[in-house]
Amino acid sequence: MAAAHDAPPPPDAPTSVTDPEGDGTYSAKNITVLEGLEAVRRRPGMYIGSTGARGLHHLVWEVVDNSVDEALAGRCSRIEVELLRDGGIRVSDDGSGIPVDLHEKEGRSALEVVLTVLHAGGKFDSQAYAVSGGLHGVGVSVVNALSERLVAEIVRDGGSYHQSYQRGIPDAPVERTGDGSEQTGTTISFWPDPDVFEEGVGFSAETIARRLRDTAFLTAGLRIVLIDHRELDGLDAPPRRLEFHAPGGLRDFVDHIRTTKAKDGLHPTIHYESEEIGPNGAQSLEVALQWINDFNDSILSFANTINTHEGGTHEEGFRTAMTSVINRWAKDKGLLRSKEVDALTGDDLRSGLVAIVSVKVGDPQFEGQTKTKLGNTEVKTFVQTTTYARLAEWLEEHPGEGKLIVQKAEGEAQARIAARKARDLTRRKSLLESTSLPGKLADCQSRDPAESELYIVEGDSAGGSAKMARDRATQAILPIRGKIINVEKARLPKILSNTEVQALITAMGTGFADDFDVTRARYHKLILMADADVDGAHIRTLLLTFLFRHMKPLIEAGYVYLAQPPLYLVFHPSRKKELHYAFSDPERDAIFTRIREDVGPDRKIEVQRFKGLGEMDPDQLWETTMDPERRTLKLVTMDDAAAADEMFSILMGDDVASRRDFIQANAKYATLDV
Repeated sequence: MAAAHDAPPPPDAPTSVTDPEGDGTYSAKNITVLEGLEAVRRRPGMYIGSTGARGLHHLVWEVVDNSVDEALAGRCSRIEVELLRDGGIRVSDDGSGIPVDLHEKEGRSALEVVLTVLHAGGKFDSQAYAVSGGLHGVGVSVVNALSERLVAEIVRDGGSYHQSYQRGIPDAPVERTGDGSEQTGTTISFWPDPDVFEEGVGFSAETIARRLRDTAFLTAGLRIVLIDHRELDGLDAPPRRLEFHAPGGLRDFVDHIRTTKAKDGLHPTIHYESEEIGPNGAQSLEVALQWINDFNDSILSFANTINTHEGGTHEEGFRTAMTSVINRWAKDKGLLRSKEVDALTGDDLRSGLVAIVSVKVGDPQFEGQTKTKLGNTEVKTFVQTTTYARLAEWLEEHPGEGKLIVQKAEGEAQARIAARKARDLTRRKSLLESTSLPGKLADCQSRDPAESELYIVEGDSAGGSAKMARDRATQAILPIRGKIINVEKARLPKILSNTEVQALITAMGTGFADDFDVTRARYHKLILMADADVDGAHIRTLLLTFLFRHMKPLIEAGYVYLAQPPLYLVFHPSRKKELHYAFSDPERDAIFTRIREDVGPDRKIEVQRFKGLGEMDPDQLWETTMDPERRTLKLVTMDDAAAADEMFSILMGDDVASRRDFIQANAKYATLDV
């Protein structure tokens, strides 16, 4: 495992020149000290993005990415991640091991420098590491600072070494605990500090498994094992064990996505790689892509194995080149037969495209606190030039398969043109033209989008209660009758002919498809409010699928929320003014126990299960679900675009068996995590 990452030093930070011999070895001489850890515990959000679940799991990514960097450098073949029964997590690798020799400038072990000094590590030395990932280069030192306890175990240079920490402070100097080992590697075990993480310190095995699976696809040949020891509690069963190994790398990734969608490919997977020395050092590109019989695209981009779900220059370069080269080839071959289609748009060509774009950059420039968008301008030119040349070569060598791609895209273009009239009906009109808004919309009085909310409510009865309960100044209500169209199985014209879709697009005011503009959104909170039963979950999933496929910028802007109505009302008949609402079974049981202790064991306690929103009167609906001071809203995020794409394909696609297996495996989860 290596240490710390590739963020630029602050202007006043001390720096040192590393690896003067230039021999590419990794030792204490490669460790560059940039700044200390003083502010990390005081302002953790500046370093890990948040103190919620996202920030908690970024600690895991930081440690795992260090091991992946060892694999990219050719020094690691296996990573093991263990979720411990006591709430900790252990990450082990068979890499070269963090150096433990004396750091000349700091006067202490390089291991201790790596674990206690922000921006200290081998990643600042291009001789030791060509590329690296991680979160803004904060390094494992931030993991140490935000952990109640951390233990580092190193095997290298013929010995074994150990050091433990409490909230970033070493218990003792590095200790040599063994001799004679020919193996090398690093093991980091840590227990996040519950005083730092406001939503708790429980790791999600599913979240970690998805990330590790993607990492295995992106690092061909690397074997990653996830073991969840926590499932042993109370069960006479072995821990859950998952192993990820993708010898085919990105080709296997494309196959996995296509299999998930249960669709046939139009051609074998296209794969190409390229390397060059750019203006900021070495950079490499690997792409795998395939068109399949589907309406939706799945383009995933990565930079130094980090999922850049907001895209960036590498994805822009790929999209531009792909659109340009296929249009040029189709025109030269005279393949566009429709008089209405002058050229194929990017949307036309991306229909049914599954593509993985992975770049490795020596000096990556990421936009955002959590590395979600790549900003290197030189990468766009590199990817665009390479993609154009390689796809042009492939098209010339595979004219029959290229023709199938063009025909599919031309069909999408014709559908797009046919849908233009329907789309025009949904374009945003002037706010003064009240007739442009759907008739069943109960709009709010405010015209300030920042304070305006649109509740999408299932059913007329619940819609009526919501209209009476709302704050008319800032809350608008749009009832949805029946189930919205399943956009996973429909083309654009059919989608736009759906009454509920038209109402939603018109109410939001953003337009649709080519006309979509998130800055025109009339509400900055779009809240989906459905019953807490199977039908409600289905409607919520249909709505989320539509938003994910066709209004994704709303999710990316943080405008989409899920209302969290209560499941139970618990009260004592003699104290009907003391009503207690429970949002889960454990909360219901806790409230019941508390009331029982208060009124005595012989007194009756009422527990009412809300089967639908319509069972609540307006006051109850306001108090529990709509009052900004008391309600709970779940923000829908785009943290894991690959997982979201896979989930919607399974839930809303054609493969019944996969859908059944997914639902059975995830039945215990109460909310849909996009």
